[in-house]
Amino acid sequence: MNKLIATLIAGLFATAATAQVTTTAPATKAVVKAEAGAEKDIAKAESKEMKVATKADEKVNKAAANANEKKSKAHADAVEKQADVAEKIAEADPEDRAKAVAKGQEKMADANLKASKKMIKADEKLLKTQVEAAADKATAAAKTEQVRAEATAEVHKAAAKH
Repeated sequence: MNKLIATLIAGLFATAATAQVTTTAPATKAVVKAEAGAEKDIAKAESKEMKVATKADEKVNKAAANANEKKSKAHADAVEKQADVAEKIAEADPEDRAKAVAKGQEKMADANLKASKKMIKADEKLLKTQVEAAADKATAAAKTEQVRAEATAEVHKAAAKH
């Protein structure tokens, strides 16, 4: 939550600093109007970009929490299986202990493999979400740059007319 607030505050300052479009042309009504429109368009685009970034970060945080939960559950299941195996080995008759140990090792290996697969799948899903979030952020940033360039061009057009 603190990161979100810090990002929003930083975005506010960045918006205030970059939203001002300046020209070297005389301040005619058309130029002033174009500059005001440009600042408004840029601020709107930057606001959209921040919303996309915030939403992407929320998705990543949620995916990370889900991955951690699934990994913890998989680990707990493996530990539980290992405890069951250890109990069965301890309860086995001395003559059957070797057979119980062999069977128990096989079950523990299966449990560890199953847990590892679940953990890998959880990490894979998290990484996919992180890549998608980064792509969303990059696309939003590119759109903001496009709006900024178009707004600057409009101001220059207005200045060139007079």
